[in-house]
Amino acid sequence: MDMNTLPVVRIAGTNRKETQAVVASEFPLTVFLNDVELVTLLCSPSDLDNLAVGFLFAEGFLKSKDDIKNLTVNERTGIVRVTRHGEFDLSRELLFKRLITSACGRGAAFYSTADAQNLTKIDSGITISSRRVFNLLDKFNRRSELFKTSGGVHSAALADGDDILIFKDDLGRHNAIDKVFGECLLKEIPTEERILITSGRAPSEMILKAAKGKVPILVAVGSTTDLGVRLADNLGVTLVGFARGKDMTIYTHGWRIADEQAPAKKGGRLENGKTANK
Repeated sequence: MDMNTLPVVRIAGTNRKETQAVVASEFPLTVFLNDVELVTLLCSPSDLDNLAVGFLFAEGFLKSKDDIKNLTVNERTGIVRVTRHGEFDLSRELLFKRLITSACGRGAAFYSTADAQNLTKIDSGITISSRRVFNLLDKFNRRSELFKTSGGVHSAALADGDDILIFKDDLGRHNAIDKVFGECLLKEIPTEERILITSGRAPSEMILKAAKGKVPILVAVGSTTDLGVRLADNLGVTLVGFARGKDMTIYTHGWRIADEQAPAKKGGRLENGKTANK
C-alpha cells in the first residue's frame, strides 16, 4: 500500500475534531548489486524492481536489460538483489564517492563531473507545439490519485507527443523518475524521441538522468538551477521549467518547443541566453 489512513486531530479556526487522514507510506529499500550493499532508498513501497533497476541505470551500473543476470525482490525485508553479467568495478573507493543531492526522498548518488563529460550530446530533431505540451501536462496532473489523496508524493512520466506512456508516483522525485526508466529498461521501451515530465524541480542531477536515457525534452513543474541549465545546454536537452496551466519557461534548446503561429528555429539556447514564456 502506497498510503495509510491514520487518526488525527484537525483544527479549523475554533473548531477541533478527531478524524482520519490519508498519509503517504514511507519504505526503506536496500539495493544489493553483485552481493554488495549499494544504497538504501526511502521510497513508496511499489514498483520496487523498477526503482532498483532505474537507480542502477541512472548511476551507470546498468546499461541495458542484457546486463542483468538475476533480479530478486523481497518486499517483506525491503531488499532487492541484482546480479549483473561480467566484471564490474564495485571498489570501496567508488562506493564512498557519493554526492549528497538536492532531492527529496533520497540522500545520495554516485554522480561525478565525469558523468556529464562522458555523455554523448543528444542529437534529436523532435519538435512539439506548446499546445501539445500543455495538453500533456493536463493529463499528467490528472493522473496521480495518490497525490490527490495524500498530497505527499511526486510524479514522473514518459510521454510521446500525444499521450502519457508510463506514469509513476513516489515520495521522491528522483525515485519517481528512476521507476520510469527502470520499467523502460526491463520492458525494453525506447526513451529516445520522448518527453520526460516531473512534478518537482529539475536541477543538475535530473538533467543527467534525462541525458542518460537519451530523452531530448525534460518538462518540470518546478524550477531549475544554473548548473542544470548549463548541463542541459551542453547535453542537448530542451529544459522546460515552471510548466503550470498555460505557462512555461524554456531554458535551453527552445527550438524544440514550437509556437502554434510562429515556430521556433533550431539554434540551441534561446537568443541571448534568456528564458522565454509561452
